[in-house]
Amino acid sequence: MIRFQSTDLPGVHIVTPEVFKDSRGFFMETYNREKYRLLGLDRTFVQDNYSHSRRGTVRGLHYQLRHPQAKLVSVIWGEIYDVAVDIRLGSPTFGKWVAQVLSEENRCQLFIPEGFAHGFCVLSDRADVMYKCTDFYEKGDDHGILWSDPAIGIDWPDIQPIVSEKDLSLAPLAEVHRERLPLYEG
Repeated sequence: MIRFQSTDLPGVHIVTPEVFKDSRGFFMETYNREKYRLLGLDRTFVQDNYSHSRRGTVRGLHYQLRHPQAKLVSVIWGEIYDVAVDIRLGSPTFGKWVAQVLSEENRCQLFIPEGFAHGFCVLSDRADVMYKCTDFYEKGDDHGILWSDPAIGIDWPDIQPIVSEKDLSLAPLAEVHRERLPLYEG
């Protein structure tokens, strides 16, 4: 049976799929629209993304504004520290974050709804991450906030971060123009 666990941020869920193991290995459904819908996750995913990264890589914190994406994040190989930050103006949890270790061992998934920034860092030698999105990637709608924003205070693992120039140039949340943030719709 699939298990959904709520987090401190409403709408962000840890999903533990059912895994069937035997002497050959294991089998699991990584997504079943009807089963997820019955548990309250009624989204249509339109794009799958695959990321391969080495230890210490930090990706994020990213979001789209005009084409917001909910994401269902899974790790195929390795281990990551996956983070969601509520950036919806007017939200009672604005600027708050949650994190979950996702790995090939625990096979957990993190569901991140629209209106949240998403990022992760790689804890293992390498990590292969797959995530489903509810809208397509739009290059001109690619936004982000600084991964190490001290006002948000994400408790990142003790790593030597490897961060892209693009992600290093992102502003802290307090400096992002309000028209570039999603609105909380209660």
